[in-house]
Parts: sequence; C-alpha cells; structure tokens
Amino acid sequence: MTTQNAINWPERYLPGTGDNFVSNEVIVRGLAAADVWRYLVDTSTWESYYDNVADISFPDGDGPELKDDLHFRFGTFGFPPLDAHVVELSAPAAGRPGRLSWTAEQGGKPEEQLNVLHAWLVEDLPGSRVRILTQETQIGEPAAALATERPNPMLNGHQAWLDGLVHAASGKTGA
Repeated sequence: MTTQNAINWPERYLPGTGDNFVSNEVIVRGLAAADVWRYLVDTSTWESYYDNVADISFPDGDGPELKDDLHFRFGTFGFPPLDAHVVELSAPAAGRPGRLSWTAEQGGKPEEQLNVLHAWLVEDLPGSRVRILTQETQIGEPAAALATERPNPMLNGHQAWLDGLVHAASGKTGA
C-alpha cells in the first residue's frame, strides 16, 4: 500500500470553509517530481504552457523563480493582477514531496475583494510515476460567483494548468 501526502492547510483556508474550493490531480508515468518542479517554480515558463496567466511581476525585484516568502503579482481568470505571497516552498527530495503554496489577494470594494490560498504538491510514486495535486480555497464574493458557474471555471482552469505543466515537463513544445 502506498500512502499519498496531502496539502498543508492553514485554518483560514481549510477546504469547505471558503466560498469556492477546487481540487485537481494527475498521476503520470515516466516523469519525476524534479522534472515537473522546475516548470512550476519558474514563473518565466508559465505563459508557455498555461494560457490563463499573464502580467507576472515582482514588485521587490525578485523572480522569476519562486522562493519562500516571495511577493509577486499575476493576472488570471480575468481578475486584475492579484498580489501574491509564497507561504510554503519546499523542493521535492528523496522520500519527500515538493510543496508550494501562495496566498493571493484582490482589494477594492467589498464585493470585489478576493483572498485565496493556492497549493501544490508534487511527489514521486513507485513505478516511475509522479503525482501532481493542486488545490485552492477562495474567499470573497467573486469566488462565490465562480462557484455557481457550471462548469466551474476554476476546476477547468486548474486542470488546464496541470495538463500544460505535464506537457512542458515531458519536453513537448507549445501550450
């Protein structure tokens, strides 16, 4: 039996307690966590494999590689650029999954405010397989509106991100 790891959730973002929660996962043969990880933490590659992200910037002059406690901005899902902050980053290693989480916020009028935690887990599995799990909890009226749409745009958007990430890590070109 193989035990799989889970996302580390801060209390505020516990799944099922916000206004929208999505979970996407793929398990792929022939890739390693390290193959995937480099495309996940290097934001300069994101737009090459995921078409729902734009305007990535680093207000403190850091980047493009994500690191613990880094602040960055990016646009997605038609929202104005979100202010993001990396709150967990640990590269995969033998017997240990890679973990990446960031919070992201949008200010403005109360009906425009959005606060999220987007988390990733990348782990090697037996049999030359890699598991990539991404989950996001969203809080705010824009999140509640997204949750009522069918199909849920966040669920489909994150699946496109996973598919593009696997495609890039596999050495294929194009999004």
